[in-house]
Amino acid sequence: MGGSGGGKRADWAWMMVAVVAASLLLEGSVVTAATRHVVGGSGTGWTIPPNASFYDKWSSSQTFVVGDTLVFNFPTGIHNVVQLPKSSYDACSTKDQIGSTLSTGPATVTITSSGDHYYICGVSGHCSAGQKLAITVASSSSAGPAPAPTTSGPTPSGAPAPASAGPSGSPVPASAGSSGSPAPASAGSSGNPQSPMAPGPSGGSSSAPPARPFIFSLAVALLSVASSYLISL
Repeated sequence: MGGSGGGKRADWAWMMVAVVAASLLLEGSVVTAATRHVVGGSGTGWTIPPNASFYDKWSSSQTFVVGDTLVFNFPTGIHNVVQLPKSSYDACSTKDQIGSTLSTGPATVTITSSGDHYYICGVSGHCSAGQKLAITVASSSSAGPAPAPTTSGPTPSGAPAPASAGPSGSPVPASAGSSGSPAPASAGSSGNPQSPMAPGPSGGSSSAPPARPFIFSLAVALLSVASSYLISL
C-alpha cells in the first residue's frame, strides 16, 4: 500500500510539474504577443489626412515595440507606402528609399528594429499634403512611450509671500493656536517644507518596473514545491 501511495503521489507531482510548465509557456506567449497597429485608426486608415499633424498625433498615442506590425489600409492604385531615411522624409522625396514600394493595399509592415522609422505615400503631392508617418520603436515592451513635451507654466520660485502690513506699517503676526505658536502655512504654499509639491507624471511613463502577473508567481511557487517533493522521493 505504501508503495502504491508513493507512486500516486509521484504521479501527482509530475502532473503538477507539467501543468506549471504549460502555464509558464502560456504566460510567455501572452507577455511577448505583438501589437497590430492600424495606421491612422480603423476609421481613417492610410490616406490624405484632414490636417498635416494627423499622423503625428496618431503615432504619439501608440507604443511601438520590435515585433509589432503596421497595417496601412488603402485602396490599391490610389496610395502606396515607401520607407525612407529622415532626410528624404522631411523633403517628401523618394530618394534613398528603404526596401520596395508597397503598392497593394492593405499593406502590412513588420517592425524588425528599434529606433526611428519614416514612411510616406509616394504618389505625387500626397506626402506634402500630410500623408507621412514617423514612429519611434522601443526594443522591448518594458520601455514606456516617450514622454510628452512639458506644457505647464513656469515653476514657482518657492519664496514665501511677504506678510501683510497693518495700519501702522508693522507686519501683522500670523494667527496663533492655543500654545501661542504661529499657525502653519497653508498646504498650497510652495515654501512649506512640510508639504512639498509631489512631482507630476512624466508623460505617462513610470519609473517602477511592471509587476509580473499573478499566474507567473503562482506557477513558480508550485513548480518549486513539486520539484522539492520529487527530489525527496
